Amino acid sequence: MRIAVLKESASGETRVAATPETVKKLIGLGHSCRVEAGAGAQAGVTDAAFAEAGATLGGDPAATLDGAQALFCVRRPSAAALAAIPEGALIVGLFEPYAADEFIAACAARRLHALAMERVPRITRAQAMDALSSQANLAGYRAVIEGAALYGRVFPMLMTAAGTVAAAKAFIMGAGVAGLQAIATARRLGAVVSATDVRPAAKEQVASLGAKFIAVEDEEFKQAETAAGYAKEMSAEYKAKQAALVAAHIAKQDIVVTTALIPGRPAPVLVTEEMVRAMRPGSVIVDMAVAQGGNCPLSRPDEVVDVNGVKIAGFTNLPARIAADASALYAKNLFNLAPLLTGEAASLAPKWEDEIIRAMAMTALPGQAAL
Repeated sequence: MRIAVLKESASGETRVAATPETVKKLIGLGHSCRVEAGAGAQAGVTDAAFAEAGATLGGDPAATLDGAQALFCVRRPSAAALAAIPEGALIVGLFEPYAADEFIAACAARRLHALAMERVPRITRAQAMDALSSQANLAGYRAVIEGAALYGRVFPMLMTAAGTVAAAKAFIMGAGVAGLQAIATARRLGAVVSATDVRPAAKEQVASLGAKFIAVEDEEFKQAETAAGYAKEMSAEYKAKQAALVAAHIAKQDIVVTTALIPGRPAPVLVTEEMVRAMRPGSVIVDMAVAQGGNCPLSRPDEVVDVNGVKIAGFTNLPARIAADASALYAKNLFNLAPLLTGEAASLAPKWEDEIIRAMAMTALPGQAAL
């Protein structure tokens, strides 16, 4: 399989879809890799490192894509790059599949097979390919680091000759992959941590990390998780009860990290304007859901908004702020997917009947008119 890797064209995207480690492993399996010059620069990977691993360097997107059978990417390729990909090729990346009608149509028009990494099913054998989890893990870590940088005080309790500094209070809203890492990171930094989630299974996970669980635990709460492990949309009645509990709790917090997302839906509002105005000046909110509308209606994409002294940070791409590690994990996700894309002698032969590939497919599978 002839694999191409381009320099990402999306604004603010610093990650790269391959590393020297994964290039070397892919070549060892019989594949060839061509990487656009400068593709890894913002992730700390030089062209020389890619070349030493065995990759061929392409001077521009067109040269890199010449003869390619598969394009490994982080985000959607540009229109120019899409036009340069040979017909019948495979494209794999984080494509935001729930808002990608134009992209899907463009791929279908050129007979390109697009596989969305967001749609890797949450089953045991697909865990090593789960890019949403690998990137969310890092995003949760980085959210707390960003919050700490914006917070004007220290996280841990400090006892000094000049007096005692109280520990910061951190509240993590949503205890999925990102939220659990945020809890762990805030705890490592010395904060007193509490967390909430609508999924009953999260209570034990939160407690195992040393945080206090905050939630209205009624009958609806006990049924609030899908078979795939995602949170369900809660009723208006439950949201009202949870909001009242959270409002009283959040007024006492110094750092709030919101992580709640529902695939294909606008982010639920967790922190209202009234809650923000009840917080102490100097407090910080990091809204990880800002790209889908935000868990706080006052947050703005890639801005830090000040509301009566409360800073609200809305970073749309936290993994890109730690590009080296994010790229390394994402590239491994793609490497682990590769066996499902090839047949004998490492030739391009996607296993279309495999449940993982079928779940990821955004364009029609061979022999189908449409998905």
